[in-house]
Amino acid sequence: MSQPHSRRPFLVTGLAVAALAAGLTVSGVFAEPSTPVGIEALGTQPYERYEQPAACASCHVEIARQHEQAMMSQAYTHHWDEIEYFELALPHAEKVAKMAGVRAECNGCHAPLALLAGDIPPRPPSARSRANESVSCDLCHTVVGFRGEVPVNFNWITAPGKVKQGPRPGLVSPHHETRENPFLRSAEFCGTCHNEMDSWGLFVKSTHLEWKEGPHGRAGIVCQECHMPPAPGRSARMGTELPDVRQHLFHGAHDPGKLAGVAEVRIHPELREAEPGDTVRLTAVVVNAKAGHKIPSGSAEERLLWLHVEATDAKGRTFHLPVDPKGFPGEAYTIASATALAYQDIGEIRGLPEFPGLKRDGTYAEMAEGDRIFRLPYLDPEGRMTVAQWNTAAFSTDYRLAPLSAVAETFTWKVPADAPPGPVTVTANLHYSRLVSSVGEFLKVPAEEWEPVRINTHTTTFEVLD
Repeated sequence: MSQPHSRRPFLVTGLAVAALAAGLTVSGVFAEPSTPVGIEALGTQPYERYEQPAACASCHVEIARQHEQAMMSQAYTHHWDEIEYFELALPHAEKVAKMAGVRAECNGCHAPLALLAGDIPPRPPSARSRANESVSCDLCHTVVGFRGEVPVNFNWITAPGKVKQGPRPGLVSPHHETRENPFLRSAEFCGTCHNEMDSWGLFVKSTHLEWKEGPHGRAGIVCQECHMPPAPGRSARMGTELPDVRQHLFHGAHDPGKLAGVAEVRIHPELREAEPGDTVRLTAVVVNAKAGHKIPSGSAEERLLWLHVEATDAKGRTFHLPVDPKGFPGEAYTIASATALAYQDIGEIRGLPEFPGLKRDGTYAEMAEGDRIFRLPYLDPEGRMTVAQWNTAAFSTDYRLAPLSAVAETFTWKVPADAPPGPVTVTANLHYSRLVSSVGEFLKVPAEEWEPVRINTHTTTFEVLD
């Protein structure tokens, strides 16, 4: 099983949402006790009960244009999500009884209308069914709350019809009734999909719980403040100008602008002067300065954040500096290796005998052996790293960046005996990839999904004496 400290933040009672009476929603909006939630909602609501996005767009023009660009509107059609579902999750569900649930459950957040309609598995995106609407306007705006103690595994309650739920009071529409619902302003609304528990009882996605346990949650700064920032505009074309219309782009890890600077790095040498052959120690401090949750978060099993440090001498020669090990349990997963293999369960799912696995840390030109990787390794029932969150039986050590928290990494370097006198420039780069490149290449995921992004950099110098 996972290291105790890896799971502790998700098990403490302090993370539970304020105690709810059975059948009540968090917002104070009540639903009938018989209203199905989560997987119980499978097949309970036909597609026809929900407005299509085009109908909403006829009035909510600006919001619709934003939503079309957002991952919410692509949760089912996005290339990696399509490949993961049809080439990994579905075949696995057919082979292993414990995995059977993913056949329907993936759609609770990626194609919720398909789940509600019982359209399982939905046809591939190329069929252009209503599953392609992904997380649609009407789905979110007919959610009245959630049932349970913690928002998790799409346990939202939907009430489709002419009444649309919104965050703002007093709005009037010629097409539908609008009802203010504070639940849509809450972080718990987001948590119904941004927390996920697998069949082993592990929170394989825990972005909302990370937020709740962190400083932003304690301060009441909710998800929407960063991912749906307010800006002047009109929520509908016939409406009045408002100073604070919530944007519907839902900026996150797929937005380079959101990634830029999300973590900061500063590096400095222990000594400002050294002679050839001396040993110099440098310290890099990395801080999650921007995100209200851990980095990486969400589908953390497939995401990489790493620190790469290089020294360049006065002749222009460049030397890679590997990180100094700290010696904590599971650290090997957090130090880049050119030879370590993982993801063997991909071969088992795809029926490839003697599949050796794929390079655990990818194939990036921007990564070298000995780089520090900030990650939470997901382990399959055989104890091997996996990108199949549904096949996660344990975690290794959680070595991610907590919000508003810093870690210090040291790099000990012996100055070459033939180093010329003059400045040595040391550069620390932070890189991020949304999908391990070796997995992306093997499954023929478009390169745009796994190509690394440099999210921050810092340089320092010291002098080599003559």
